Amino acid sequence: MTGRVFLDTNLLIYAFAENSAKVDVAERLVNDGGVVSVQVLNELVNALNRKFGFGWSRIRDIIDSILMTCPNPLPLTLETHRAGLRICERYGYSVYDGLIIAAALEGGCTRLCSEDMQHGQVIEGLRIENPFL
Repeated sequence: MTGRVFLDTNLLIYAFAENSAKVDVAERLVNDGGVVSVQVLNELVNALNRKFGFGWSRIRDIIDSILMTCPNPLPLTLETHRAGLRICERYGYSVYDGLIIAAALEGGCTRLCSEDMQHGQVIEGLRIENPFL
């Protein structure tokens, strides 16, 4: 992989909670290292706890595992929030996806791996890629 790669929440869910053909791809991406944000970690915790019923100890272990290969998650700041809203307005993304795109741009990423966004779209030099295609 070339350039910094931002990993969306759905990839982390597949890597740690799903039992599907997508696990191998998601695990490889996480193990290769990448960039995540605190928002992505929060979304992951919520999904693991509410959707999959994981206990807090297991969730902490998963977060610690992610932080080993994806250290220094990007914060959600007021600047990120404002940039995310501009992205939502211009490109029609939900507020949460807009914030993820904004964080990826702030983190200097050239690729955003996500199953939930428009594959191939380039936003301010950031290419959105669905790694499962």
